[in-house]
Amino acid sequence: MTTSAPRRMILPLLFGLIGAAVLAGLGLWQLERLAWKNAALADISARIVADPVALPASPDSEADRYLPVTATGSYTGESLDVLVSRREIGAGVRVIAVFETDGRRVLVDRGFVREGDRAAARGADAASVTGNLHWPDEVDSFTPTPDATTGLWFARDVPAMATQLATEPLLIVARSPTAPGIEPMPVDTSGIPNNHLGYAVQWFGLAAVWLGMTAYLLWRIRRRTV
Repeated sequence: MTTSAPRRMILPLLFGLIGAAVLAGLGLWQLERLAWKNAALADISARIVADPVALPASPDSEADRYLPVTATGSYTGESLDVLVSRREIGAGVRVIAVFETDGRRVLVDRGFVREGDRAAARGADAASVTGNLHWPDEVDSFTPTPDATTGLWFARDVPAMATQLATEPLLIVARSPTAPGIEPMPVDTSGIPNNHLGYAVQWFGLAAVWLGMTAYLLWRIRRRTV
């Protein structure tokens, strides 16, 4: 090897080590995020199954998200259907109904009804409901507008539904049956993304590839200077 070879290898070596360190650091950051997300999901899971309380007078969409509540009143017969599909069952709808309690009109997600059973009766008016407050984030720029012909909605848009049905923008997702033929779809943490482990693996993999490419480059430099 000529005397100039070590000098020619210094810059690629530093570039390779710094790049790999940055990528590995991103992987470690994702592992920290994973630990934080797991703790947050555990807290949400415990909150979901806690003992229910009365409806708050002025619920907050962040502070009261997943809050277990119970209310006594009656269904008014007004409702909207949100298109949904269940694995091994097929297409159906979520029934979003108006519920009156203590002079208030709120929304209740009663659960799943098969597509062929949409016309069936949905239970008595007088009822009590136990569930969790929820403000689903299901609407984006690709969500179709409700179908005026079929009456189907394509996402649970709480503010829009509340406007349509003249209720508070407050949704209780029932966690127990509200009527025969309606299967509850209670809230859980399955819809909350937790991809940090996969991201960490990707960053560590990129760091390994970066080091491999650096080693290959240094080998090429060494061969050219022999």
